[in-house]
Amino acid sequence: MTLKQLEAFYWAAKLGSFSVAAARLHVTQSSLSKRIAELEDDLGKALFDRTGQRSVITDAGERLLEHAAQILEIESRIRSDLDMSGALRGSCRFGISELVASTWFPGLVARVRELHPHLVLQPQVDLTLNLERKLERGELDFAIIPGPSSSSNLSQEKVGELAYQWMASPERLASGTVLTARHFAEHPVITLSAEAGLTLAFEKWAAEQKLEIPRALVCNSLSALIALVIAGVGISLFPRSYVAPLVRAGKLAELASQPAPHNLSYYFQWRTGDTRAVVRSLRTVTMEEADFSVSSPLWPGEARIG
Repeated sequence: MTLKQLEAFYWAAKLGSFSVAAARLHVTQSSLSKRIAELEDDLGKALFDRTGQRSVITDAGERLLEHAAQILEIESRIRSDLDMSGALRGSCRFGISELVASTWFPGLVARVRELHPHLVLQPQVDLTLNLERKLERGELDFAIIPGPSSSSNLSQEKVGELAYQWMASPERLASGTVLTARHFAEHPVITLSAEAGLTLAFEKWAAEQKLEIPRALVCNSLSALIALVIAGVGISLFPRSYVAPLVRAGKLAELASQPAPHNLSYYFQWRTGDTRAVVRSLRTVTMEEADFSVSSPLWPGEARIG
């Protein structure tokens, strides 16, 4: 019995897929299957039932799973204790929202590079629900996205909160306009795709006001959404701090609503039970570096869009 065999078995069992487990461990699927087969031969027990279309963990595998988790955790602690610098190695795949990517994410990368120069970062920028699905499937180590998540397979820790406000081009609506049902009927509403955390918050807000708001346009990019509103195509919800330079430059006008839109919280999410050092360490760094009060550097100075 070797650590590599236990590692192969553990991740195949936890992720429910030999192919996903192989990708996580950076080995071929045949290599992963060979390690598991060797472990089964050594123990004299089948750990997976391979008679169906998908391999299903057996009773013996279920009993081994907890032991394997404990052994791999001990290995992680040994490596951390013996490496006085605490530096991590290997690669880390994680998900972030577009807003995180274009604000405080560069600072996070710089800090991680300083602490863990041999850790290869592989960020994926996507919408909330897409990243949650990848995280649940084990394709990502963690994600920093709007939440909270309702999945029992994911654990989470809040890292920040953003205030949102309705906005439009000043040519379409004057700053301070108090939106009513008539405004939403007369002015096109532009939103992100249904997979976005902001869209979920928007739909909840509209439902509470018993408003049926027809959406004129849906896209999957916050930057594109902002450009469309500046161009006068319609109105939308934006994080106030993120677009503050555009408001100061007169490109966007803040609109009022009763009640105000919900704030949107961001969370560091990881698979429940994943106690690996890379997840623990980057969660700590994220909590220290996250700053949702900053505006996007995409709008330098007083913003030169348009």
